[in-house]
Amino acid sequence: MSSIEQKSANAIRFLSMDAVQKANSGHPGAPMGMAEMAYALWHNHLSHNPSNPNFFNRDRFILSNGHASMLLYSLLHLTGYDVSIDDLKNFRQLHSKTAGHPEHGYIAGIETTTGPLGQGISNAVGFALAEKMLAAQFNKDDLAIVDHHTYAFLGDGCMMEGVSHEACSLAGTLKLNKLIALYDDNEISIDGNVTGWFTDNTKQRFEAYQWNVIGPIDGHDIDAVSQAIADAKAQTEKPTLIICKTKIGKGSVSKEGSEATHGSPLGHDEIAAIREKMGWTAGAFEVPEDVASHWDAKTKGLATEQNWAALFAQYESKYPQLAKEFLRRMHGDLPQNFDEIIKAAMTDVVAKGESIATRVASKNALDALASHLPEIVGGSADLTPSNNTFFKASVDLNITTGEGNYVHYGVREFGMSAIMNGLALHGGFIPYGATFLVFSDYARNAIRMSALMEQKVIYVMTHDSIGLGEDGPTHQPVEHVESLRLIPNLRVWRPADTVETMAAWAAGLTSSKNPTLLALSRQKLPFLTRDEATVADINKGGYVLKENDNAKVTLIATGSEVELAMKVAATRDDVRVVSMPCVEIFRENDKAYKNGVLGDAPVLAIEAGTTRGWYEFADDVVGINTFGASAPAEQLFVEFGFTVDNVNQHIEQLIQK
Repeated sequence: MSSIEQKSANAIRFLSMDAVQKANSGHPGAPMGMAEMAYALWHNHLSHNPSNPNFFNRDRFILSNGHASMLLYSLLHLTGYDVSIDDLKNFRQLHSKTAGHPEHGYIAGIETTTGPLGQGISNAVGFALAEKMLAAQFNKDDLAIVDHHTYAFLGDGCMMEGVSHEACSLAGTLKLNKLIALYDDNEISIDGNVTGWFTDNTKQRFEAYQWNVIGPIDGHDIDAVSQAIADAKAQTEKPTLIICKTKIGKGSVSKEGSEATHGSPLGHDEIAAIREKMGWTAGAFEVPEDVASHWDAKTKGLATEQNWAALFAQYESKYPQLAKEFLRRMHGDLPQNFDEIIKAAMTDVVAKGESIATRVASKNALDALASHLPEIVGGSADLTPSNNTFFKASVDLNITTGEGNYVHYGVREFGMSAIMNGLALHGGFIPYGATFLVFSDYARNAIRMSALMEQKVIYVMTHDSIGLGEDGPTHQPVEHVESLRLIPNLRVWRPADTVETMAAWAAGLTSSKNPTLLALSRQKLPFLTRDEATVADINKGGYVLKENDNAKVTLIATGSEVELAMKVAATRDDVRVVSMPCVEIFRENDKAYKNGVLGDAPVLAIEAGTTRGWYEFADDVVGINTFGASAPAEQLFVEFGFTVDNVNQHIEQLIQK
């Protein structure tokens, strides 16, 4: 290890210390401990171009232990990304690009938002899976245009979070050999030395996952880390974990190896002492000229991209249609005729008029729409027959070749969802994945991350209410739809029939910045007759299904309860019916449209779930504020008051008020 190499690693160390100190907030210990690991990877191995951060064939780097964000920000600055010294000085401040944890979309070069521990490494599994599948779909023996690695740094916290177990277990099974994870094994978390609560044999654990494991090695030895990465890149069958033994807060005079460096600034006196100890004469936020020139990432990055561009030019000449398709998918564009495909599919659904469960209608929508989208990659958390997610163009993923478009995720709801985020972020794919709605609780934080990062990820959640019947309250989602509606930027659809289900899928596939969640029924639901204009209004999230100029009450319903609302309307001449399959989209309409849909009469909402959220629109609600019960569905709807008589009683009470 040369002196300039150590000096370049120290630049990461001191920029991180200085930024945390200026902000008087942050986590200096992890960047200090991983500085040599970062230098070895970013200087010696990482294939990227700071001048074009979205270069398609770049390696992806994920900092799973996102509290070490200053490590990444320092690297981005030193390698020439659009991160200035002023940005580093503005660390953790309002509207700063350098947020407390890496945020996707704030700075080019941040591949995914990390902070919730374990999700970064799980996203990395999705990135690596995307690379493998794209390579299978586009590479030719003579021209491999998709050929890059996914690297992840992770710490003890990520190792402890359950989602890492789910995702890493699957990564080994899927033989994602271009996934290389570097484990910052410093044995420290917020509470202190982890030996009191984390005694896993990590090496054996990952070997059992069918990973290639290297180490433990000295994580502060640049040559050793660089050689381990080189060895990992030579692996052709398995993902690799490199166990790097490090000291948190490496270089600190009084706090090295202590949890005291984890989440607090070191203090001006301590930083001054570290500068003296390490012979660092540069001032705060200063990068020595020899260090700045040594990184030289822009020159190397430009050459890397030019080499790939020359390769792609050959590919484009020899395989013009494949090249065009590759660029379309990597740019996230839908096929030019997709609007016509949607229109034809909707016309067909209306003409058929089928009364089927919306989970079955969802599969039919996939047959009609997804078959035209080679970028679709589906899957289920071990519930494929129940979720109806294996459509006519589905092909099981071949774990050896990467061919196929359907992933059997196993009973891994959280891991599945985090992996789907990685697939979407990588580019080239629209992922959908499924489970029962009640198990959205397991996946919730990854669903939240889809919304936060504005990713086109589609969640297919079936068995949406007490209508699933005998499995009982453990499987009957009561609070789930309403709680998911609380997640900003997530669009939750609860369709009432085949037409609304098709509209939901069309909205999810054409949305650019919103993940979509479909809450679908197990039981059959009747086809609802509408005119052409009313069908078009479904895209507005809420619409008048049955108008009545003499209405004394407006009924709003979703999903299976729209059938009940229409039955009530058939018994009397003073109500109108509104179907609101997507509350979030309905809110986005102008005031005039919303007022026109809601009308002037009192409003009664009907949904087989918790009631609180409906008071935004309604004066009264027929819902469920308890858990369900085990019984046939038809008995449960009567038991919980979803009957014509009970709704009529609520209507009369509203009229009297």
